[in-house]
Amino acid sequence: MVLAYLPSPATSVWHLGAVAVRAYAVCMVVGVVAALWLTDRRYRRAGGRPGAILDISTVAVPAGLVGARVYSVLTDFHRYFGPGRDWVDVFRVWDGGMGVAGAVAAGAFAAWLYCRQSGIELGPVAVAATPALAVGQAISVWGNWFSQELYGPPSDLPWAVAIAPLHRVAPYQTSATFQPLFLYESALDLLIAVGVSYAIHRYVLSGGRAFALYATVWATTAAAIETVRIDYSPQLFGLRSNLLAMLVVLAIALGSLVVARRRRRLRLAVLAAESADSPRMLRPRSSRAVSGQYGLASTADNSPVPPGPASGTQPS
Repeated sequence: MVLAYLPSPATSVWHLGAVAVRAYAVCMVVGVVAALWLTDRRYRRAGGRPGAILDISTVAVPAGLVGARVYSVLTDFHRYFGPGRDWVDVFRVWDGGMGVAGAVAAGAFAAWLYCRQSGIELGPVAVAATPALAVGQAISVWGNWFSQELYGPPSDLPWAVAIAPLHRVAPYQTSATFQPLFLYESALDLLIAVGVSYAIHRYVLSGGRAFALYATVWATTAAAIETVRIDYSPQLFGLRSNLLAMLVVLAIALGSLVVARRRRRLRLAVLAAESADSPRMLRPRSSRAVSGQYGLASTADNSPVPPGPASGTQPS
């Protein structure tokens, strides 16, 4: 008998009149707002222009929402297309189906385009946004708690989450509590935010390297979570679609880190070669030494004296 556990919310939808408010959407909105606030704070502390992050968000946030929906549809297309399916359900975003990977990819691409067109330097924006993205994800993932998703094998741990019979997968109908993978992912996302922020300050990472580091660690964490997950998740090529997507992100991020490191080494080698080839400017030991070398030694009153004959002789 489980003496302590984390209960699941009784409902994931609240009705405000004719409007249905879904907890998953609320968690995602709160996560986005938190990420924008933290990004703006970090950007302004680094000397960035006030209001720039808000301007970028007017493009990045809508693009991220579209990307999240497109990712969900592509990875679970059997839900929307095929016999007995209505493709119009693609537009029913209020019924759920948003992918974080698609949101990050589309939002980052839109931010890059906006910065390029507006003349805003992307590097400082990426440095400010990278830890904030992880914080936003740590908040958004709690939507799975309300919808009773993202859980692992049965568990009797005090922090195990209770899953209602309606949401349990077939082999585990008799189990009541499971590993709360959403809780683990949220905690790991916060650790990623702290770790990436430390790496940015410790190693003076550029925006591209910081984002690639974040993507590498996040994809590794999410892939590990997917290997333990037992609840329903769409599949592609015999693998969970989320796991496959994280492997793709991991490959791209690792490739970016390798390329960035090689470019940095090449740049340092070029600078070292240029420094070795350039002539060194010799500094005089004193102004008097230079003056003496050219016969301009000064008297006590600093008036120049022309060079005379050797010591002990008189001029003729």
